[in-house]
Amino acid sequence: MFLSALFILVLRRCSIIGKKEQYTQINEEIRDKELRVIGSDGQQLGIMSARDALHIAEQKNLDLVKIAPQAKPPVCKIMDYGKYRFEQAKREKEARKNQRVVEIKEVRLSLNIDTHDFNTKLNNALKFIKHGDKVKVSIRFRGREMGHPEIGLETMKRFADACSEVAVVEKPAKLEGRNMLMFLAPKPNK
Repeated sequence: MFLSALFILVLRRCSIIGKKEQYTQINEEIRDKELRVIGSDGQQLGIMSARDALHIAEQKNLDLVKIAPQAKPPVCKIMDYGKYRFEQAKREKEARKNQRVVEIKEVRLSLNIDTHDFNTKLNNALKFIKHGDKVKVSIRFRGREMGHPEIGLETMKRFADACSEVAVVEKPAKLEGRNMLMFLAPKPNK
């Protein structure tokens, strides 16, 4: 009883994993009546039955791979499927290596921030922006400070002006509850 339940669980898990990955039909798995076939050299061989296309692929000692199942009729190519999967994995790995994740760093200011503290926070923000990250600038209003949002807005404008050489204001300062938020992004390279 336990082994059969475990077997069903493993079988179900494997089928779920198989469905997550885009499934490519090859050779005998292709059951369409008509196919548009492309040869191994990229030349169009025309529209033919799946059996004829598979016969041509077997003669060349290659695989018949369905590359465009949504087309009418579906498009298949004669190729070495192992080599194709290897090239595809290599391209995906290269794409992952080259992609850059933009992080959002946060700089917190206070309503009555002094000059030296302001400059320290400014230098940190400039460092983040030069590194290519976006910066979220926030001011938290406490108690009676809620009565003076214009002071916070003035501090935000001063901060944005100081960063204007290397950053653009992505979202202007806006009061949300007790916090005032502003987003800065690196200037696009020309």
